Amino acid sequence: MSLRIVFAGTPEFSVPCLEACRASGAEVVAVYTQPDRPAGRGRKLTPSPVKQAALAAGIPVDQPVTLKTAEARATLEAYRPDLMVVVAYGLILSRKVLAIPRLGCWNVHASRLPRWRGAAPIQRAILAGDGETGVGLMQMEAGLDTGPVLLERFTPITQEDTGGSLHDRLSLLGADVLAEGLRRTLAGETLPATPQSESGVMYAHKLEKAEARLDFSRPALALERQVRAFDPWPVAEAEVAGENVRIWAAHCIDQSHHAAPGSVAAAQRDGIDIVCGEGLLRVTALQRAGGKRITSADYLNARPELRSAR
Repeated sequence: MSLRIVFAGTPEFSVPCLEACRASGAEVVAVYTQPDRPAGRGRKLTPSPVKQAALAAGIPVDQPVTLKTAEARATLEAYRPDLMVVVAYGLILSRKVLAIPRLGCWNVHASRLPRWRGAAPIQRAILAGDGETGVGLMQMEAGLDTGPVLLERFTPITQEDTGGSLHDRLSLLGADVLAEGLRRTLAGETLPATPQSESGVMYAHKLEKAEARLDFSRPALALERQVRAFDPWPVAEAEVAGENVRIWAAHCIDQSHHAAPGSVAAAQRDGIDIVCGEGLLRVTALQRAGGKRITSADYLNARPELRSAR
């Protein structure tokens, strides 16, 4: 069978899924993505990664501000899509839009649904200490990530995973699960749709920059997860020995200390140990204001007075 696909996505996470659509044998008739946004120090209007990939492949690109108008829906209908594939697009699709493609709309979502529905499932999974996450290929409904799941893939969350490393792995895993769904659909199969469980629902609310501030009265394990989850954005921030810095890498140490939370317990080349509500947080990579990411050893070279801290 033939399949006319409209792809809707915006960030880098979505690009492998666009490539999976192109490689599937289906016809990608159009790509929808967010309008160009100011980016970089010059705040120059910059096309999304998905737009750049679509233009490089010669695929028509649409960038509506909304899909709620009759005109926007008419434009989508004119592409005569059999299927719309949505991956981190950034616009809510109404019931009227969901009904336009013959086979409806699929969404690739980066969590084990129904856990972590919403905008920031990757970071929320790390913050919660989840041992596993995954991607789901979902048949879209009007609710937020509530539709039945067609296919799933899972992956462990390791102690070394950051928001960035998990993002990259799930992006590729999402492309794999989408490719399988397209292959089976093109072969004439109707994918079984499994309704999501009504228990275990969690919402992954959008990340706010204010969440990046470390509170050393909290347990060191929670702060370690915060540091990992917020790499590469918004990057954890804290005061270390009177200086505000960004913290790029740290791990918890199960060691009690009687000093006040936030105090420097020890400072050596392999890390700066900061007292927490429970345990110590060993900071191994950080960034001073106006500077670049450096190791704790380099930081201590600039602040040798901290080496005597115990």
